[in-house]
Amino acid sequence: MGRTAVRRITRSAPRADERRPDAVQLGLFTAGPAAPDCSFGNLTRHRLAERSWVEHAPGWLAGSDEVWATLAERVEWRHGRRRMYDQMVDEPRLTQSYGRSEGPFPHPALVELFDVLSARYGAHFDSVGLNFYRDGADSVAWHGDRVARTVPEPLVAIVSVGEPRPFLLRPAGGGRSRAFNLGSGDLLVMGGDCQRELEHSVPKVALAGPRISITYRHSTPAAASPAQPVAVAGSPAGSAPSTNCVRDSSA
Repeated sequence: MGRTAVRRITRSAPRADERRPDAVQLGLFTAGPAAPDCSFGNLTRHRLAERSWVEHAPGWLAGSDEVWATLAERVEWRHGRRRMYDQMVDEPRLTQSYGRSEGPFPHPALVELFDVLSARYGAHFDSVGLNFYRDGADSVAWHGDRVARTVPEPLVAIVSVGEPRPFLLRPAGGGRSRAFNLGSGDLLVMGGDCQRELEHSVPKVALAGPRISITYRHSTPAAASPAQPVAVAGSPAGSAPSTNCVRDSSA
């Protein structure tokens, strides 16, 4: 099965049965101007397989609700279609992507995060993909990212904005899954051999508000992974801010 058609839309195009709130519930941290925590002080590492790890920083991007609202409105969302067996079906989400050298970007934070994440992880992140999960019926099936075919130990950095949604990882081919409930502004980075040893998915759920994932990838090997020491799960990170920070969380 493969993508054979793309339908371009300019708004989120809710389905007839979609339960979508008028706006994401604003919080004290997620409201306001967009700015990442460049100290990465809330980051913890979880080793999920022999050569694979995930880093999670809850609430890493301040002002994430403003980012969500801007992207939902301004992005020229595409609705991909795939051939499944003998018929064409809509992908259960909306998508868009940008190269680092492309523009204009729908929000300046997308450009700033290229630099912050590249400096932190020693990788030249050169593309960003957006997935719009409009409600609990939108999803993405189990998979490993294709970048693993050409890049050894690729880093995949995801910033989640909007309503909370489970993000699952499991051993490639099946097995017990590990869930991260990503809230608005959360950062999750998959590293090591994660795209080969593990699979990830965003499953369908009974009820969920709209969420956009902002996913950064690189097409050339990283210089280091990560560039600065981080904590293991359950202990403080304590790493120094990157030189390309938008802001320091202690400021």
